[in-house]
Amino acid sequence: MTTGVRARTAVPGLLLAGVLLVALNLRGPLVAVAPVAGELRSDLAVGAGTVGLLTSIPVLLFGLAAPVASWVIARAGTHRAVLLAMLGVLAGTVLRSVGDARTALAGTVVLGLAITVGNVVVPVVIGRDFPGATNVVTAAYTAALNVGATLTTTLTAPVADVVGWRWALAAWGLLVGLACLVWTAGLRRQAARADGSAGPPPPAGPVRPVWRQPAVWGLTVAFAAQAFSYYGVTAWLPTLLADEQGLSRSTAGVSSALFQVFAVAGAFAVPALVRWWRRPAAVLLAVTAAWAFLPVGLLTAPGLWPVWCSVAGVAQGGGITVVFIAIVARSRDLVENRRTSAMVQGGGYAVAATGPLVVGSVHDLTGGWTVPMLLVLGAIVVMAVAGGLSAGGRQQEERARG
Repeated sequence: MTTGVRARTAVPGLLLAGVLLVALNLRGPLVAVAPVAGELRSDLAVGAGTVGLLTSIPVLLFGLAAPVASWVIARAGTHRAVLLAMLGVLAGTVLRSVGDARTALAGTVVLGLAITVGNVVVPVVIGRDFPGATNVVTAAYTAALNVGATLTTTLTAPVADVVGWRWALAAWGLLVGLACLVWTAGLRRQAARADGSAGPPPPAGPVRPVWRQPAVWGLTVAFAAQAFSYYGVTAWLPTLLADEQGLSRSTAGVSSALFQVFAVAGAFAVPALVRWWRRPAAVLLAVTAAWAFLPVGLLTAPGLWPVWCSVAGVAQGGGITVVFIAIVARSRDLVENRRTSAMVQGGGYAVAATGPLVVGSVHDLTGGWTVPMLLVLGAIVVMAVAGGLSAGGRQQEERARG
């Protein structure tokens, strides 16, 4: 009996490595275009708007295609869906790197659809295969999302200087291939470990439609506000600092690095706080308070921008982590987990896709950055209210202790 408990609670190391490698490929391809945007525009003879589509289309698909992703996962199963997602990322990465602008856009659509499947299925896998360490693995997963974005942002341009932008973008397919190999090996070992076990638990009672659950709607609104703030700030923070502080574009770009790097700290701090406080809603409120440092700080003491960017980086890494923890903890079984994940991420990313456009448009209309920052602050307040009312509850508190 003791051996069976240990088998169920031990963390499968190879599968964990697969999860982290998959996570590296769920954001990196999106930001890989930005460092080589100039070369891409020149070679494909397209305008800035077309280049913008190469980064905005996937985020829009994260929202619109989430129900399709949920259907794919239900048909293929969680583990196969992860592999399908990685193969789709590989196909999209290669397709985007060859041919003309239409081929690049087609590859971008493939990427967006594949990453959408990955976005929805990985939290389900974590809830299923890491029952004794769900919160910690969720933290590692969300941290790896930011690490992947940082790696591609940092290394794509130097590689392009040597081999050109096409090969530089295509080269990230090697990381996707590695993720596929490790994931497949991890599944084989997991199957061997589970041989003779009773298998996954049956559904916990009748299936509850997630769209009828107020808590799921609250988490959807909270995630939408988090993602809207993240993408809006990511798109315009360097420009804001260049305009308001007179910083060079390269110096202002440091803000993006701080914003991404410190997210790793936030991702790992949240599970510790959940275990300590045993109230995910309280942790979410702490995250939103840290988020508010950015707009309030830039409005009142803009010269301290490195501090505000760092604190907000911690907050944005913690924000997505605490929402994912709440999804897993509030779901009674894998089916509800999958459907909740699809609804929360689908609605959230649909709103997030408008973030850069809305923040930029408000800036153009007002001729300054005060109102856009107040808009971001308003989104953070919405996140605090919706998440504070939805992330807690006795059931979640009990499950979050693990």
